[in-house]
Amino acid sequence: MRRLLRLIFIAVTVLRYGVDELALSSLRQPWLRVLSRIITIGRRLDAPRGVRLRLALERLGPIFVKFGQVLSTRRDLLPPDVADELARLQDRVPPFPPEASVRIIERAFGRPIDAIFESFEREPVASASIAQVHFATLKGGREVAVKVLRPGMLKVIDEDLALLRTLAGWVERLWADGKRLKPREVVAEFDKYLHDELDLVREAANAAQLRRNMEGLGLVIVPEMVWDLCSEQVIVMERMKGVPISQVDRLREAGVDIKKLARDGVTIFFTQVFRDGFFHADMHPGNIQVSIDPQTFGRYIALDFGIIGTLTEYDKDYLAQNFIAFFRRDYKRVAELHLESGWVPPGTRVDELEGAIRACCEPHFDRPLRDISLGQVLMRLFQTSRRFNVEIQPQLVLLQKTLLNVEGLGRQLDPDLDLWSTAKPFLERWMNEQVGWRGFRDRLVREAPRYARWLPEMPRLAHQALTELPAIRLRLEELAQERRRSNRLMAWVGAAAGGLALLSLAQLVLQLLR
Repeated sequence: MRRLLRLIFIAVTVLRYGVDELALSSLRQPWLRVLSRIITIGRRLDAPRGVRLRLALERLGPIFVKFGQVLSTRRDLLPPDVADELARLQDRVPPFPPEASVRIIERAFGRPIDAIFESFEREPVASASIAQVHFATLKGGREVAVKVLRPGMLKVIDEDLALLRTLAGWVERLWADGKRLKPREVVAEFDKYLHDELDLVREAANAAQLRRNMEGLGLVIVPEMVWDLCSEQVIVMERMKGVPISQVDRLREAGVDIKKLARDGVTIFFTQVFRDGFFHADMHPGNIQVSIDPQTFGRYIALDFGIIGTLTEYDKDYLAQNFIAFFRRDYKRVAELHLESGWVPPGTRVDELEGAIRACCEPHFDRPLRDISLGQVLMRLFQTSRRFNVEIQPQLVLLQKTLLNVEGLGRQLDPDLDLWSTAKPFLERWMNEQVGWRGFRDRLVREAPRYARWLPEMPRLAHQALTELPAIRLRLEELAQERRRSNRLMAWVGAAAGGLALLSLAQLVLQLLR
């Protein structure tokens, strides 16, 4: 009954905001088109379709808001106006009662809250669809932030995910574009993201790894986790004090160099992607602050590590070569990289793919450098690739979404930010380190522990191989003789079979002559 009522509420919301019109023109069944027109008689919809979809998702609740946020990353599947509007979705969720936070914390650590904290601020400082954050002070005076999972989230998520799977199946069957949009795969991807975010220990581990990676860069601060007070439902971390990066006027008044801040954001992103292959994939302004503490003045403060992207060495090499080929307008190399990666069917003609890539990229390159969007170029590349049946890898879709966030944030700070000139030297230096003498030396150092284990064994292994060589030769000779005997036997069997066949044929001819 609850699921039925929820479905009715979803249907009413869809009709109210005209979300059904997004698919009316391409419904397969004529009777459904007629029915939808009858139901919507007299309805006036003045807002654009993307705005109506965003409002409908906000009305349906936090899980659907999260789904819209994940869906906005699939710009290879969505029209640009819809994807842009979905990217504006924010988790505007009322906080849950402080008493519930206290109960969850006490249950997680098996102690009264007064035995854990010197003080605990019951009013949350931030509230989102998955969790909310309280400030507190530990015994001894250390200031911390306490992130508490929203109660009952797993049950709510599983129920809404079941409905989303049902809706995805309907979309795939009834909408002409349903299979191309891969709704069931998108829901499965959303399922993975949500369940990853529900495990706060996983988020704490992500933060710890990012903190180690960024330690020597001197551009970003990641809060330290208090591991004795981390569980699946509650994590406690170092309290960060900074100014939200969206409050540019406050940052200017504090004396922060805004242009440098924009360039630093690009450097942080490319360092995480190409040096570490481990990047913060939710870098919207709500998760970024700027330190105005004298000791760390002007550094980024990263928050919320529920969504982290990872890249393999192969992914990093593929991306770096693609970007450098774009910088040089070497579209043939971009097409060859697609084929070499195996993402394009083997029979694809390089010249056809090259022409398609040129057509989508040249309009961008004819603009001034500061007006070129690297994220938009990557998005257009993915859209063009779809025509050639390319399966876009999930980690690259997450990267594209993060790149668009970083680019938008950088240009919000500095409208004249030239992402290309900032990125190109970094990528070329990284490529030189990978393929040059330095790259060879670094790989040798990485493999040294393995070589150190093998090298002492080499004399014994060589002596063993030389000792066993006569026996191996003898065995090979025996195998060769066995093969020759087998061949002779097969030849004899073949001759016998042929003789029998001829004899049978001769008998048949004699019977016919009689």
